Amino acid sequence: MTKRKLLLWILIILFFAAVTISIQNLDIALRTWRTAQAGKFSPLLLRYELAAFNIGKASINIPVDVKNSNVDGMAQVYVPAGEFTMGNNRDPKSKEYPEHLVYLDAFWMDKTEVTNAMYEKCVKSGDCLPPVPRLNPYYGRWAYRNLPVVYVNWYGAELYCAWAGRRLPTEAEWEKAARGTDARYYTWGNSAANPRLANFSKTLIFEPLPATRYALGASPYGALNMGGNVREWVSDWFFNKYYLNSPYKNPIGAETGTERSLRGGAYDANQDDITTFRRYKHEPDSAGLSRGFRCAE
Repeated sequence: MTKRKLLLWILIILFFAAVTISIQNLDIALRTWRTAQAGKFSPLLLRYELAAFNIGKASINIPVDVKNSNVDGMAQVYVPAGEFTMGNNRDPKSKEYPEHLVYLDAFWMDKTEVTNAMYEKCVKSGDCLPPVPRLNPYYGRWAYRNLPVVYVNWYGAELYCAWAGRRLPTEAEWEKAARGTDARYYTWGNSAANPRLANFSKTLIFEPLPATRYALGASPYGALNMGGNVREWVSDWFFNKYYLNSPYKNPIGAETGTERSLRGGAYDANQDDITTFRRYKHEPDSAGLSRGFRCAE
């Protein structure tokens, strides 16, 4: 083969690779088009979009073990049994106070937030209800198939996890999967948040991104987007002072309440609100654009 023909084949392969990548990540093109139409596009915004991919660098946080669900295809990462530090001592009046040791049995945590494509399988089976289609701008659209499903309330999240053969994680399980055993501030460590690590207010995107992005921000066990992107329902009833008397082993939250806990912050949160220990709350029958979930087993 001549050098000219070889060069031609290389160009053809690169062209089709670029087309494939563009199609697979059509959400970027759609967001860019919308921001341009609104007169808000900037090169910095596109740069932050591309920062979500781990180009040229790999995460140091590698899963201990991984398995895949045969129901919805979710990759699940293994979290070993043992102690970890839960909570934070920065403010005695906060709902995260105080730091305390917790022991958890081993469990599996979904590697990503449940996506639109996964949730659609449950809807088609007849076991789940559509996620408020009249308000949800992402569900049922191919370009957004890998975005975390939103507009699912706590009951819908619980129902989905049961259909998939799993359950909602406890608040303690969620925090350990995000934080590990070294009491880190963010999922990736203690360094400041930036647009290569998480989808939060500084990215300027202000909407969810595909659940598989931000690999550099992976938790110690390899879970993705546990800081930013969307807030995630957990199983516990929320109680502001629960940590003052939390059980040491496998805590499951308050016995009763009026609100359920959420974790992880969202795309519109500041860097202090996407920490591993930050707690949120909401009425369980309320669905929203920035609320999603992941399951545990």
